[in-house]
Amino acid sequence: MKFDAIDKRLLELLQIDAKQTNKELSGKLNLSVTAVYERIKKLEKEGVIDKYVALVNKEKIRKAFVAFCHVKLVKHSQEYVVQFEKDVAEINEVLECYHTSGDYDYILKVHVEDMESFREFMVNKLTTINHIGSTHSMFMINEVKHTTALNI
Repeated sequence: MKFDAIDKRLLELLQIDAKQTNKELSGKLNLSVTAVYERIKKLEKEGVIDKYVALVNKEKIRKAFVAFCHVKLVKHSQEYVVQFEKDVAEINEVLECYHTSGDYDYILKVHVEDMESFREFMVNKLTTINHIGSTHSMFMINEVKHTTALNI
């Protein structure tokens, strides 16, 4: 899909605050409310806008301990990969999982309350998944940049 300048600006505004009304957006874009509505519907229909979410403050819900777990499978067969991905997708503490190149097969982003909770996650959840050969974990010291907005 090709975007014009208005589509790009609309997407930027929605990524900043998706709760803005069409009337507010129309004022910022110098368009009618109907034109804004139609553009948003087109972006949704085309799958450019995937969904709307609320970003929750991890400190307020006591999930500010962030770990990045590197996982290496014992074997790279389709069966092991598919099963690992299915199993890890069901673990609530894992917010993101990426199949990667390099020394490890996967990188997981994990949010828990504290080190004790992380140990419980590792012992009772992650390491119970079959076909894991090894893991390596790193812990966040400080969040330097975190955004969900894509540059359009």
